[in-house]
This record gives sequence, C-alpha cells and structure tokens, in this order.
Amino acid sequence: MASFASLCSLLLIVSSVLVSSYFGVSEAKPSVHLVKGLSWSFYDSNCPKLESIVRKQLKKVFKKDIGQAAGLLRLHFHDCFVQGCDGSVLLDGSASGPSEQEAPPNLSLRATAFEIIDDLRELVHSKCGRVVSCADIAALAARDSVFLSGGPDYEVPLGRKDGLNFATRNETLANLPAPTSNTTTLLTELAKKNLDATDVVALSGGHTIGLGHCTSFTERLYPTQDPSMDETFANDLKEVCPASDTNATTVLDIRSPDTFDNKYYVDLVNRQGLFTSDQDLYTDKRTRDIVTSFAVNQTLFFEQFVHSMIKMGQLSVLTGSKGEIRANCSVRNSDNADYLKSVVEEDEESLSEF
Repeated sequence: MASFASLCSLLLIVSSVLVSSYFGVSEAKPSVHLVKGLSWSFYDSNCPKLESIVRKQLKKVFKKDIGQAAGLLRLHFHDCFVQGCDGSVLLDGSASGPSEQEAPPNLSLRATAFEIIDDLRELVHSKCGRVVSCADIAALAARDSVFLSGGPDYEVPLGRKDGLNFATRNETLANLPAPTSNTTTLLTELAKKNLDATDVVALSGGHTIGLGHCTSFTERLYPTQDPSMDETFANDLKEVCPASDTNATTVLDIRSPDTFDNKYYVDLVNRQGLFTSDQDLYTDKRTRDIVTSFAVNQTLFFEQFVHSMIKMGQLSVLTGSKGEIRANCSVRNSDNADYLKSVVEEDEESLSEF
C-alpha cells in the first residue's frame, strides 16, 4: 500500500515521542505495579530452577511443533479473562457442572496445550515438590511461547494460587469477547478489567501467531464481503472456506504465521486482518494510530506487549492463603483421589515417627 509506505519514515521518527507522551510505554519490570502476594523472585528459594525447567521442556515441544506456542499463549489469555489468572480454565468439569473448557469460546483451545501444562507441572513438581501453581506455570509457558517464537523475553511476577472453582458457561461467554466483536465492544469489555485502548491493541498482537477457524470470520465473506477486507485476501480466504460453515483453519498472520513479530499490524494496515475484532482496530479512529505505530516499530510493540501482558497476568489473582497448589492441573485437590491418598499416607508416617 503506497500511502502506508510513504508514512513509514515519518512515523518511525515520531513514534517514540508519540508513545512516551500518549501510550506510556517504558521498561516493563519497574513500571508495572505488582498486586499484593506476587513477586519477581517468588520461587528463588524453593524452586530456583523453575524457569529453566519450563523453558528447556518447551524448547523440545516447539522444536517438534512451533504451532503449540500459539495454543499456550491463547490458553493463558482465556484463563486470565475469565475470573482471573487462577488456572480455572485447566479444570475438568465435575458434578457441579461443565467446565470452562466446554463453553463455546473455549472449544477451540488446543487439547495439546492442556497436556503440555500438566506435563510441565509434573516436571516442576518432581524437581521442587508441590510448591508451584498451575496458574504460574501457565503464565511462564505463555511468556516462553512468545520468546521462543521470536518475541521479547521478559520477567513474569509469580505467586499465583490455583482457583478452587471454574466459571459457569455464561460467565465464560460474558468475559471472552468474540472474534466478531468490533472495537467498541473490545474497549468497553476490557476497560472493565482495567485494560485501556493501548493494552487492547497490544494484546491483540498475540494474533501474530496461530490459526483461526473459518466459522470465526466467514460472516465477513458471506453473503457479502466486508468492504474493509482487501479483495485479494478475501478471495484467498474463500478458497480455504468455500462456505460459511466450512470446518477448516487458516493462519492469523499471513506474513509470518509462526513468528512473533509486528507483522500482524502490517496486515491490518493492508486490510488483511482475519477477524472483525482484528481489522476494526485499524478502521476505528480511536485505535488506528496505535496500530500504525506498532506496524512501523516492532520494538515499540514488544515493549508495550510486555507491559500489557504483565498487567493482564495479574487480573484477579489468588495469592497467600487463597486458592491452592494443585497436584494435578485438571483436578481440584479435594476431588483428587491420588492426592488425598498421599496426604493420608504422609499423615500416617508423621504419626508413626511421633
């Protein structure tokens, strides 16, 4: 797009000034307020090698399938947006009702992502004992998914506990904006979580990796094409999704689908965003300049993404005496027969020693 190219030089010059005065980007660690109970050094004494254990394992996973990075990042998003970053999305359903996983927005979460988190939990607990929560492991896995696919590395505040309950279907639906949402909906809903317009645009950049299902965007193709969509891009999508109910997927970022970079925003500037919730960020005047700044300055995007991720990663966290550290990420300890048996055995051993 010629007009886009002609703006690049000017925007590269002014973007740093623009951001410092309007977007408030700065170094992530000192600028983000930590909620009570979280710490940058939470496991330094009782699990000092935690982060290296997680990263080493994920390097092996991504060497086989880098697509799993997007699945883990999305899992963390869906956990945090629904009743906070408490690992509740990891819980299986129970007699009390269906789990968050069974709500429509979560049906497309990758099954392998859940397996990877519990594999990580098993590795960590075998090295350190049951001291690290599944919620913290999910947060670290999201960070490493970003970094190991080409994005920024950053510190993650830790100390979350795992939730004792999962959200209802209606609560899950109410807290996960659909891919058909426009910018007004995104800004309104995420403002309730203390996320502003810059956070919304930066976090949407997670769509620089991963896949989208046809049913999440074919309303932009049929019965009439969305005028905000590039014609060639639309024709390519129609080949992948020849009908509105086609069961297929396509990449979220056509330029570098497996690399975490700023090309997602370049897509939006060129009218090649996949979902309405993506493309409308460029169409809407309230967020267009933020999109453009990220499109021409990857460093700027990375800095803001880190800031917004750390901010999101503290939503309604459980710390201290609240919550628990699950022995199995998919089951509350009170419902975990193996865990309860081990507790009884430990108590019996203690009594015999006494």
